Amino acid sequence: MGSSFSRRRQVGTHMSEINVTPFIDVMLVVLVIFMVTAPMMQSGIGINLPQAETDTKPAEEGLTLTVTKDEYVHIGDSTININLLERRLNEYFYSRPKKVVYLQADESLPYGVVVRIMDITKKAGVEVLGIITEPIEIKDERR
Repeated sequence: MGSSFSRRRQVGTHMSEINVTPFIDVMLVVLVIFMVTAPMMQSGIGINLPQAETDTKPAEEGLTLTVTKDEYVHIGDSTININLLERRLNEYFYSRPKKVVYLQADESLPYGVVVRIMDITKKAGVEVLGIITEPIEIKDERR
């Protein structure tokens, strides 16, 4: 007859083992997705560039910083050194709820100087940083 050592599951009992194979498969797919997309992500100082439309809208109120080629910053009627910019921005935005700055820099300035000014404005708590540029002139090539 039959052996009394045969293991049979009784009706109504639950299997106590967890099958982790599908979980591992999903995790590997997610890992591959992250590995592929991670190099595409860029980090840096975020800026909001003004958008040009044919129907112009009024610009958002903000402080305009003008940086000359000799690396001096003009705020309104006053001229300051870059080293004093963060303190001056903190004073200006102390009681203002919205912190918006527009940066107008001379084209001959080194890239590092412009990035430094952008970094200082972000440290001062500026929420929106726009860059002012001139439109590109279109040359008439029909001649």
